[in-house]
Amino acid sequence: MRREARSGGRRTALVAAACAVALTAAACSGGSGGSGATPSGGKVVQGGELRIGTTYAIDSLNPFVAQADYAYTTFEYIYPELVQYNEKLEIVPDFAKSWTESPDGLTWTFHTQPNAKWSDGKPLTAADAAWTITTELKYIHGATAQAAGTLKHMTSAEAPDPDTLVLHYATPVANVLAQMAGESILPQQVWGKYATGNGAALRTFPNLAPVVSGGPFELVKYVKNQVALFQPNPGWWGPKPHISEFGFEFFSNADAMISAFKQGELDYIGEYTPPTAVADLKASGFVVNTYPSISMKDFIINTNPHKTKNRELLNPLVRLALAHAIDREQIVKVAWLGLAQPGDSFIAPADGMWHDPKLKPETFDLALANQELDQAGYPKGSDGIRVADGHKMSYTVIFPTDENGAGDRTFQIMQPDFRQIGVVITQKTMDDDATFSAISGPNNKYLNFDMAMWDWVPPVDPDFMLSVVTCEQYGNWSDSGYCNPSYDAEYEKQSTLTNVKQRQQLVWQMQDQIYNDRPYIILDYPDIIEAHSTKWAGFVPAPVMGSVNSLSTQTLLQVHQVG
Repeated sequence: MRREARSGGRRTALVAAACAVALTAAACSGGSGGSGATPSGGKVVQGGELRIGTTYAIDSLNPFVAQADYAYTTFEYIYPELVQYNEKLEIVPDFAKSWTESPDGLTWTFHTQPNAKWSDGKPLTAADAAWTITTELKYIHGATAQAAGTLKHMTSAEAPDPDTLVLHYATPVANVLAQMAGESILPQQVWGKYATGNGAALRTFPNLAPVVSGGPFELVKYVKNQVALFQPNPGWWGPKPHISEFGFEFFSNADAMISAFKQGELDYIGEYTPPTAVADLKASGFVVNTYPSISMKDFIINTNPHKTKNRELLNPLVRLALAHAIDREQIVKVAWLGLAQPGDSFIAPADGMWHDPKLKPETFDLALANQELDQAGYPKGSDGIRVADGHKMSYTVIFPTDENGAGDRTFQIMQPDFRQIGVVITQKTMDDDATFSAISGPNNKYLNFDMAMWDWVPPVDPDFMLSVVTCEQYGNWSDSGYCNPSYDAEYEKQSTLTNVKQRQQLVWQMQDQIYNDRPYIILDYPDIIEAHSTKWAGFVPAPVMGSVNSLSTQTLLQVHQVG
């Protein structure tokens, strides 16, 4: 999402086309749903704990509040979802065994797994899915606003019997299956007490374990910023995992994580393995995989027209000049050691079909950037710092701790180049929760902040990234203060275009607008970098998502120790 936090390699056109077909299929049945055959080679040893290290901590166990990638990875493993992706980026059955779309495109019917149970022994049925969606629709303009994109154009959900879920839409929707791949089904017996009044209590779900589970694993222990421990859910209806448990250990910095991994205290480090560690890990005999992703690193500029200070940042010419002062090639070379691509659009090219190929990174040209700021009417003072409306062009850049490492080196590349165009930037590091609070400001008005650096780890379908810059995501996914009613109207329309080519054209048009308005200056698209011990096998790397991700349970169901 920053997941999906804020959930992805370069797909060929063929794979992209196959995915497009999967997203718009009228009916589907069969498939593995994450239960494919265990990879061959070596003896499969049952049991054992898979220890996973990451510098991206879970920020919340509440799907209506969480933004961190590993929070949504947790939801993938503990909550049922109707469908999921496989390693080929095809949508396959999960809690839903099969589905059909009505001829008019207004009704989708999902046939769910019979005789399923929650981890507390209560029946898990289609009624839980209907209740979850109905509750989200009820509070969609308040407590459950983060689900607004997922449920766009849906009017109601019902369960005519325990094994049938029926979704009704006001208009045909192109990406229903992709949306349902991110829809966590919640246990009504746990969450029902929060769905009262205006629904505000839904956002107060405690960050405590154990959590009642309907997925393949139970979250049995959670200590914020330290550890999350999972064990197989004995009541789960699907294929049993080989491992007896797995855990996330959260590190405050990558150096400590790499040290623990090399000392045998961890078995796997995920897509956020620092590029500086790749050569050493390979030389030390670990399995290291790298491949392009659709995640991105962004430089954020507050574009809220009502912001209260430093309003020169609302001048498009200023934002263009800042873009021309960023040396992306140097960032890729130095900060990422070549394991990234220069960025341009907030829809990454690795998706294969949704990125507008006409878009390219702005040229690095300090002379041009200076010229543009001169043209904007902000002269340099005697100290070389530009002056706008009586104040120096000096700004604080909010910087979350999970951007440490390559992010720090990126900032160190940008800072002196900005100084050469008369702009001073100062890094202010804080944790993720504090970062979002500082960006959104009091009452989620986005009035105070100027700049930030962060990242996005989006789902496969572009709808999510398109949604984060809509006006309705103030206080939820929005991290830029961008609000443009004409863009919002295009967002409402794009998911109704069931003709893939027509939708593609509108998606291109929308990202062109964001590219030119520059609430984000996309710095780079970092590669997925993950490593694991040779004592383990069965990892299923997906070309967009990595092995352990928020859109598929495959790896944790197939991973095993090697005898």
